[in-house]
This record gives sequence, structure tokens and C-alpha cells, in this order.
Amino acid sequence: MLKGFGNFLLKELKELVRDPKILLGMIIVPLLMFPVLGGIMSYSIQSAQEKAEKATVLVVNNDGGNWSTSLIAFLNFSARISVENNKVLDNNTILELLANYNITYLIEIPEDFSAKMNQHQSNQSVIAYVRFYGAFSGASLFENIGSSVIDNLIYKFNRHWAPDSVAINKSTIIKGNVVEGVDPNTLTTLMYSQAIAMPITIMILLTYSMQIAATSVAMEKEEKTLETLLTLPMDRFAILMGKLSGTILVAGIGALAYMLGFNYYMSSFTATFPAGTSLDLASLGLVPSVFGYLLLGISLFVTLLSALALAVIVSAFVEDVRSAQSIVGYIYPLIFIPALALMYLDINTLPLALKILLYAIPYSHPIIASKAIIIGDYLTAIIGIVYVTAFTLVVMYLASRLFATEKILTAKLKFKGLRKREKTPRGEFQ
Repeated sequence: MLKGFGNFLLKELKELVRDPKILLGMIIVPLLMFPVLGGIMSYSIQSAQEKAEKATVLVVNNDGGNWSTSLIAFLNFSARISVENNKVLDNNTILELLANYNITYLIEIPEDFSAKMNQHQSNQSVIAYVRFYGAFSGASLFENIGSSVIDNLIYKFNRHWAPDSVAINKSTIIKGNVVEGVDPNTLTTLMYSQAIAMPITIMILLTYSMQIAATSVAMEKEEKTLETLLTLPMDRFAILMGKLSGTILVAGIGALAYMLGFNYYMSSFTATFPAGTSLDLASLGLVPSVFGYLLLGISLFVTLLSALALAVIVSAFVEDVRSAQSIVGYIYPLIFIPALALMYLDINTLPLALKILLYAIPYSHPIIASKAIIIGDYLTAIIGIVYVTAFTLVVMYLASRLFATEKILTAKLKFKGLRKREKTPRGEFQ
């Protein structure tokens, strides 16, 4: 029933392996891409841990009793401690202290701390509280490591002196405002869901749109209708714009659909604390404004447009749809690596060379913009839009120049030395 199946399968495998476009796109590119991503992840985790270990913990001691002295000594044994005494902490004072010490979190020991600890010795239902204030930037998955370090230190203090004697009241500093009762860890975990959804959606939009654009040109060449189009009494640039217009419309609809979906996605975010209260991102100012949504939509649209124009150019160097889809795959690492890396990393904490590289890749900017507008950094989004627009204009100019010559019909991408075939008189490849 399956007579000849093995021979035919072997022949198909040989054809696929000999095709350099498949070899590069499906084997070599992943072998290079994932080690790069692994290196980025390893660096981000290591740098976050080192930052947490080397960071100075500012302790504001408003108690002055023996127990506060013991707690400070214990903290100083495991971390680098700076101490300020008798500070009334309001919003402005907290921000001033964080700026003066160049830190992102501090601990306050309240004035009744020693008294509560003494009461705990006779009545263990009494708990002494310290207050923790952490600044939230929303840029990195690992920015909550500092909060986790403080949790661990207080846990060790409890084990050393008395179980469950000290607890932490946590607050988060968001856009310069202290929000009481919000745990930085919980907020970071909540925002991480958003940090995953945005890059994945952008990757899907870019790759799908590029496949549409590349297939459109490749079908014209494969079906030999491009020659007819080029002989029509119309401007070559008009043909290019006609090719791009359909995919631009799809890109625009995709960008609009993304913005509507993202708006619903952000408005539906809630998280529940153990006490039963809810965390509403809108009330915390972590949902983009109307202007922010507009900037994000523009950033996504110009990036999609640049991807479409680039797909048209590279697909002009192949002769069929299958080759076009393969060759467009070479561009995917420029989409996947920034998207996956920026899920976890704060671009501002990266080495200068890596930061420049990510900013130079145009497909990074919608993700960078999506993080920036949440914290109100519109300038970063605007600069990204200007850069990607300039890149898009250059790519479209190159595409128009290609369509203005006969190279659109004769251009071929050759991989000399990668694929060798001998053609028999019967026209068969061996």
C-alpha cells in the first residue's frame, strides 16, 4: 500500500536539506537566536541580583529604642545600611530621600516599634510593624528582587529573635506618588502579564503582515503576471503603492484591533490581596491615557509599514511563494529577539552597546513605547516614532528604486557553495 514511500520520503528530505533558505531559516537561525536570548536572560538575572546585593538600604529610624537598634544591626550584617533618624515621612520627604541616596526602596521603623516588640514578649498576638516603600518603574520583571531581599531579611530576624514578631506594611511609589498598601511584588507580577501579552501580539502582527506582503509580490512573479503589470502605462511607484496599500490597510486594521484589544485587556486587570482588597491599575495611573494610546497606535503602524516595505524588497529577489516565505523568515530574529528580551529587561539598565543595538532595531520601538507610555514617558515613544518613520521612508525609497528598474524581474538571491545540483538531460535534479 505504501510501496515506494521510503524512497520518496528520502528524496523530499534531500530537497529540503539542500535548500539553503530552509537550512538557514529553520536550523541555523534558531541555533543562533536562542543562545543569544539565553545570554540576555542570564545577564539580566545576574545583574539584578548584583544590583540588589550591592544596593544601599535606607532605614529611617523613628523609634530610637533597643529593638530598633537590634533590627538595624541585624540588617547591617546582611546588607549595606544607611540610617536617617526622626524623619516624618510624607510623599515629598520619601521622594527626596530616595533621590539623595540614589535608591529605589527604604524601610521606616515606626516610633512604637520597641514598645510593640516588648509587648510581643508577653502577648504574642501583638505584632510590631515596619514600613517598606519601593519605587515602581514597570520596566523589568526582576525589579522586585529588592523587595524580596527585604522580605527575606525580616523573615530571618523573626527566626533569630521571636517567630512572627515583625511584619511589613508595604507601599509602592508610582509616578512620584506613594500608594499605601500596594505590594511592589504584587504589582510587578500583575504588570508582567501585560509585559508578555504586548510583545507576543506585536510579533504576531509583524510576522503575519510580512508574510502577506511577501506572498503578494512572489505570486506575481511565480504566475508571470508581474511582467504584464510593469508594461501597463502607469507609474512604477504607483504599482508599488498599490502593492503596499492592501497590506497597509490590513496593518492599520491590525493596529486598531490591537489597540482596542489592549484597551480592554488593561481595563480588566485586577488582583486580589490577602485582605480582600482589589488592585485597580486605572486608579493607580498605570493604564495609558488617550494620548498614550494614540502614540502607541502610531508607533505600531509605522513599524508595520516598515516591515511591509522590507518584505516587498526581499521577496523581489525570489521567484515563488515558498521561497518568499522562507526568505522573510531571515528577518524574524530582528523581531523575536527584541520582543522576547524586552519582556524581561529594562532597556535602561543594559550595557551601552546592547542598548544602542536594541534602539537601532526598528521593531523594538513599539514594545519600548508600550512600556514608556504606561509610566507617562511620552518623549521616548515620540523619539521612537520619528526614528522608525525615517527608517520606513528609507526602505520605501529603496523599494521604489527597485520597482523603477528591470531588476524587479531579474533580481535573484544566490547562495553560492551552499547548494549544488547537477541537472541531467532529462531535466531532473540529482
